[in-house]
Amino acid sequence: MYTNTILKSLKQNALGCIAFCSMLLMFSCKKDNYVDYSTKPSTLPPTINAVTDLNNRALAVSSVVYGDWIIIKGKNLATTLKVEFSNVAAADSLFSSDDTTVTVKIPSNLPDPVNNPIKVTTKYGTAVYNFKILQPAPVITSFTPGAGGAGTEVTLTGDYFSGVTSVKLNTTDLAIVSSSKTQIKVTIPSTITGGYFFVTTPSGTTKAAISYGLGYVIYADALTTGWSNTSYSTTATLTNTLNVLRGTNSVKTNYTVGFGGFRLTKAAPAISTAGYSAIKFSVYGSTNSGGFKIRVILNGSSTVTYTLTLPTTLGVWTQVEVPLSSIGNPATISSIELKEYSGKIFEVFFDDIGLF
Repeated sequence: MYTNTILKSLKQNALGCIAFCSMLLMFSCKKDNYVDYSTKPSTLPPTINAVTDLNNRALAVSSVVYGDWIIIKGKNLATTLKVEFSNVAAADSLFSSDDTTVTVKIPSNLPDPVNNPIKVTTKYGTAVYNFKILQPAPVITSFTPGAGGAGTEVTLTGDYFSGVTSVKLNTTDLAIVSSSKTQIKVTIPSTITGGYFFVTTPSGTTKAAISYGLGYVIYADALTTGWSNTSYSTTATLTNTLNVLRGTNSVKTNYTVGFGGFRLTKAAPAISTAGYSAIKFSVYGSTNSGGFKIRVILNGSSTVTYTLTLPTTLGVWTQVEVPLSSIGNPATISSIELKEYSGKIFEVFFDDIGLF
């Protein structure tokens, strides 16, 4: 009886194993022959019919900007290998796709300021879609020189100047000598001596943060009549010919004692500030001046002052514009002082000092 029981158990186990193996074989065969047409990538060439942004994925847009994330819509996109904008490829890590969409980040710089066709390459072909991808609005970071008469050539530095359509000084159109993505050269006409630069491209118009020109000159190659050098604890050479912004001279200023002052004083009568809004000057940092402070003092008053930090980038001219409203809005000016305010000994150069 015991033997029969064992044989019966073995027989049942054997039948169970046979059934299990049959099921495995059946499902294995079914998997090999099964095609899921809902997920298998299409072998047809890709097509593109629209572009949207990530804010409203249902609404097609007519243009976007460099660096934007977009969704390219179409068909047969699942096997996308490359996405290009005017032949500039998006990083592999910055796009993903399914059969009807490609989500991608546009590169931050493209060859054209407006028209940058989209090209999607898949395993089975390529689709090109003409589309407007605009550069950002222009950015003006600086210009040099900061002042000058008719015929002066001014270089504006910044970014996204490609396709520039106009440069104005206030409302006056300027002749463009040359331009690139990061630099524009213009010529100042005889009809205007100062104001703000405006740069216009297909993406918009930008105004410079600092004005051009001097409405009243205190120093430009030499002191204006009536002004004198009354500096203290400082050696100021007003006929310096080294590191000149424009013209022939600049002021070489050696602060020989901490808290020394480069000071210019006007003989009576003082200058009225009516019609002016700011004190302006340009400064050139020497080898040991980066990051040090200078305090702007008018009329010898320490009650209301303006303190600036010298640029850490040395060997370049930097324009400084201090609103009169930041230093008490004086009705007249009898002296201007650029006082060393870090307790240090160092050398700097000044040029184009005056009012705007």
